[in-house]
Amino acid sequence: MYPEIMVVPMREELTRLGVKELRNAQEVDQAIANQPGISMVIVNSICGCAAGRMRPAVRMALQQSARPENIFSVFAGQDAEATERARGYFTGFPPSSPSIALLRDGKLVYMMQRSDIETRDANDIAGELKRAFDKFCAQPSTVTQS
Repeated sequence: MYPEIMVVPMREELTRLGVKELRNAQEVDQAIANQPGISMVIVNSICGCAAGRMRPAVRMALQQSARPENIFSVFAGQDAEATERARGYFTGFPPSSPSIALLRDGKLVYMMQRSDIETRDANDIAGELKRAFDKFCAQPSTVTQS
């Protein structure tokens, strides 16, 4: 566990964007199980690839109109219980931090792991997230007949 004073700026980098922190297993279950539509769960981290790549990429990707209805984070190495519970929803993927998951009605539909983050720059990661948002979060347009 890192001292809380060390992680406050890293937490705030996401909460300033409207990301809701989940600090224990109960909060994770309530958030994921009770939120219809697409939820993004960010596994935040103290590592350099989270600071230099993942968090800036999330900020850039969230600037577009197609985006998840619900956005949450857990902090690896700090909120162990919440992180473990969130990872339980990421079926088929090993633990990874940082990472970003999209879930539809609690079921995993998209996963970006550390290996997808650590070798790319923030712009590339944001571009990939925007494509995922377009695919999973965009609302179909309705056509009206005149």
